[in-house]
Amino acid sequence: MIPGLVTIGSPALWAGFLVFVLAMLALDLGVFHRREHAVSIKEALIWTAVWISLALIFNAGVYHWFGSERGLEFLTGYLIEKALSVDNLFVFLVIFSYFGVAPSHQHRVLFWGILGALVMRAIFILAGAALIQSFHWVIYIFGGFLVITAVKLMIHKEGEVHPERNPLFLVFRKLVPSTTEYDGTHFIVRKGGKLFATPLMLVLVTVEGTDLVFATDSIPAIFGVTTDPFIVFTSNIFAILGLRALYFVLAGMMGKFRFLKYGLALVLGFVGVKMLISKAVEIPIPLSLGAVAGILAVSVGISLLIPSAPAGEANQGGGNAEGEAAGGPKHS
Repeated sequence: MIPGLVTIGSPALWAGFLVFVLAMLALDLGVFHRREHAVSIKEALIWTAVWISLALIFNAGVYHWFGSERGLEFLTGYLIEKALSVDNLFVFLVIFSYFGVAPSHQHRVLFWGILGALVMRAIFILAGAALIQSFHWVIYIFGGFLVITAVKLMIHKEGEVHPERNPLFLVFRKLVPSTTEYDGTHFIVRKGGKLFATPLMLVLVTVEGTDLVFATDSIPAIFGVTTDPFIVFTSNIFAILGLRALYFVLAGMMGKFRFLKYGLALVLGFVGVKMLISKAVEIPIPLSLGAVAGILAVSVGISLLIPSAPAGEANQGGGNAEGEAAGGPKHS
């Protein structure tokens, strides 16, 4: 642990949480998804409810053992990360459609993507916590970054997503010998005594690279709520653990939340301003939680009340993904 850092997470708590996460992932892949299959809406809803319930039980434990302030910090951080994840699910949909990944293989890619995300986000969170502990002014950089991101998100027009332009994907293709054909759920195959990456490995690399970009938004946002790395990490991980199941629930419903991005922009802007004024004005955690929940509820409510996009928008976003999917996999 970082010397001098204030956190409720003892080494035993960190170890226990990591063991719990790995055990749940092993149970998920080794028992419930041992056989590859397309995840149904019913199955996805059940798993979504399971992950949300586990997060709320953990939240209740934090509230009981460490007090209401820490409990509200966890809940606010979890809500922010969950909301940001919902908006990012569309990118995963485009990635799978672009590469022509079979529905039965998508869960496996997301599973291994989660493992990579665990490592990357742990590094990001500990590094961010260390910087804030040593140089408090870093929090103003985080806050300014979130405000700029919020403005970009607010004025950005929907358009095509290009997975093949992902920097990690481009570097991987240049450095690693790859095949152009899938081989079931294998990420690596042996041909002529040599190992080759399959397109499914390229998809995994793209997903990991995309998650790395997501983390640059979500982690600073949670640091705007709390600087306790244990709360930041656990709320972040609980949110992304349920991301796979939520993906299959919302994959066909993305167009119904067309105003969500504006709500997310306001949330990021609110948290960014909160960080920028933190030395002069301290916004209570209950007020932060109410603001975040209220903004998201209003954006989702407006999206449901006004479900149809104006002419000219209908073919953007999801329509592009469906068109690519119909055209089959595209490999270069």
